[in-house]
Amino acid sequence: MNLRSRNKISADFSMSSMTDIVFLLLIFFMLTSPVITPEALDLILPKAKGKTTTQQNIAVSITKDLQFYINDERVSASALESTLKSRLVGEEDPTIILRAEEGVPIEKAVNVMDIANRNSYKIVLAVKPE
Repeated sequence: MNLRSRNKISADFSMSSMTDIVFLLLIFFMLTSPVITPEALDLILPKAKGKTTTQQNIAVSITKDLQFYINDERVSASALESTLKSRLVGEEDPTIILRAEEGVPIEKAVNVMDIANRNSYKIVLAVKPE
């Protein structure tokens, strides 16, 4: 009488299930991680109630040291208008997001708003939600 099993035990290890788990974790962490945006400057924005907008063509940032940035590129105050014109040429609905840090004199923000008004650009003031 033969009491041995006909099924042989295999010592092989399959990596496919481990690969699936790692892939799902990768997707999960990519979806939950903070997205890198052109708003990489560390500015403390003034607080206000309002809606946020997702449409953005260009971001103009003003720091407390009165340094102007277009997206992440530093620009002098005198070259701001010409740089904006060159970057927004050909845009269908040019929009500027103005990110003035808390404590910046209002005249500097108004200068950027005046540039947008002269060139028929839409402008939105970015604030920190309350």
